[in-house]
Amino acid sequence: MDWFERESKVLIQFYRRQPVVFVKGEGCWLFDVNGKKYLDLVAGIATVSIGHCHPHFVSKVEEQLRKLVHVSNLYYTTPQIELAEKLQKITGLDKFFFCNSGAEAVEASLKIARKVTGRKKFVAFTGSFHGRTMGALSVTWKEKFRKPFEPLIQPVEFARFNDVHDLEKKVDDDTACVIVEPIQGEAGVHPASKEFIKAVFEERDEHGFIVIFDEVQTGFGRTGKWFAKEHFKVQPDVMTMAKAMGSGFPIGGVGVREEIAEKLEPTEHASTFGGNPLACTASLATIEIMEKEKLVENSEKMGEYFRKRLEEIGLKTRGLGLMIGVEVKNAFDLVSKALERGLVVNATSEDTLRLVPPLIINRDEIDFAVEILAHLTKTTG
Repeated sequence: MDWFERESKVLIQFYRRQPVVFVKGEGCWLFDVNGKKYLDLVAGIATVSIGHCHPHFVSKVEEQLRKLVHVSNLYYTTPQIELAEKLQKITGLDKFFFCNSGAEAVEASLKIARKVTGRKKFVAFTGSFHGRTMGALSVTWKEKFRKPFEPLIQPVEFARFNDVHDLEKKVDDDTACVIVEPIQGEAGVHPASKEFIKAVFEERDEHGFIVIFDEVQTGFGRTGKWFAKEHFKVQPDVMTMAKAMGSGFPIGGVGVREEIAEKLEPTEHASTFGGNPLACTASLATIEIMEKEKLVENSEKMGEYFRKRLEEIGLKTRGLGLMIGVEVKNAFDLVSKALERGLVVNATSEDTLRLVPPLIINRDEIDFAVEILAHLTKTTG
């Protein structure tokens, strides 16, 4: 019995997996059970930012594993405090809550919005994706994700993404929050316009709701800045984070301004595992490596190079840093053919590839990927 058959007998079939079993990772490369090597342009869906099994990351996590893994948030632990202090410096936000995933971070942010405003209505956008738990799903656009689980949390209104006039129609004095991705990842890597983000904050000032930036996918260097909000020169009231926060180790978080934190009270939200010593150590190690190896700068530089090379072979791209959407035909078929050639890529739709490699990627690795994509896109038309 092979691994595929064994999996089908024991796991709920929620996933459509690619036909490969990975057993090892090193830098930007993955290795399957047969020893075949693949260049990874998915990075655990924009997660493994510092590359697979970085020696410093492994060392710090192993060291913490031997000291203390978990005691719950009934007690103080040093890595959690150290991580929050570090996040103050790189986000500019004031107080933090730690959880285990992006969806959990969104759930917490929506609860915070209702608590501090006393209002109920959420406004999100067409194309949005915020997670699959009930609250996060309620502000996620695609009907195929939402329909089977309705009724969801209400009231929610969806305004057209990047449409200032529609935004103005949907927000009002009953709005608790506007939740927005500065770049929509699952929708195919679509950046918000600066005019649109400016309008979101202008409407906030008029109506008194809070602005939540969902930076679960765009945070921690992915777009060539520590956080995508820096491209727009704004500071949200609340910001969600996860994915690359622990470079593959499960951790999520919510950052808020001081004025928001002052309105929150003990026992109003919690997480058993959130911010445990091991997860916080993984995040601290990730940030240390990013700073030492200048990976935010590398994301910007290599992102520009990658888009340039893709455009040289006739492909249209969009995005910022190493968060790149590529327009192709037969994207899902191309994913399978790329895998056969040793390249791991992801499609968000039939006409879009999403490339989100580790932030350590270099020119030679990009050239390797472009050579394969050039051949496949020419072959598939």
